[in-house]
Amino acid sequence: MDDAETQFDIDHVEHSVGGFGGHAFRRLTHVSMSLIPVLYYTRGEDIAGFFSLTLPELVSYVFFAVLAIEVVRLRFGIVIVGQREYESKQISAFAWGAFAVCLALLVTGMEPFASGTGIKAGMYGFPLIFGLTFVDPIMGEIKRIKHDLKMAIVVGMATSYIVWVGCSFWLGTPLWVCILLAPLTVLGELPPVRYIDDNATMIMFPLAGLLLLSPFL
Repeated sequence: MDDAETQFDIDHVEHSVGGFGGHAFRRLTHVSMSLIPVLYYTRGEDIAGFFSLTLPELVSYVFFAVLAIEVVRLRFGIVIVGQREYESKQISAFAWGAFAVCLALLVTGMEPFASGTGIKAGMYGFPLIFGLTFVDPIMGEIKRIKHDLKMAIVVGMATSYIVWVGCSFWLGTPLWVCILLAPLTVLGELPPVRYIDDNATMIMFPLAGLLLLSPFL
């Protein structure tokens, strides 16, 4: 088995720091990231104002802080509870996820995506980030327990549509956009790319689709 296969076909529980407990902690952290857009769209301005920053500046500073920590972590080969052993030598899933989340918040805060105030301003940010935080753990656990990629895709697709269409009813995200982009969330979980974690691609694929649709919004 070559290195690439080792990266993607391993038992993530066995190779997680902390074993099953570490794996469960990683999944819990994943789901808890759903609080990020909630805080961002309801309290973001207040938090940014406390530091005398604009909201986009706050997002960028947060990412730069994560990047600095990641550089130090890689320099010393540090892995913490919940991370996989191979992450001691490559960019972590957390860092990739932070990059994608920050990118989504920045892009969807620009025209023509920015509309509404408060929670309604997240009509695109919420489904992009919720797709990562909910679809990825569900698909990952099905693949880990059932070893059934087709089942993971079917359940992941259903979950993704629940997220996107739910945001259409909740926030007013255009339904036609939801129908087109929901599959891209699932697609982002599938490619076995060695150095880019699916925490990034599950946001970046639908975000790229959203950018291509922007002339029609």
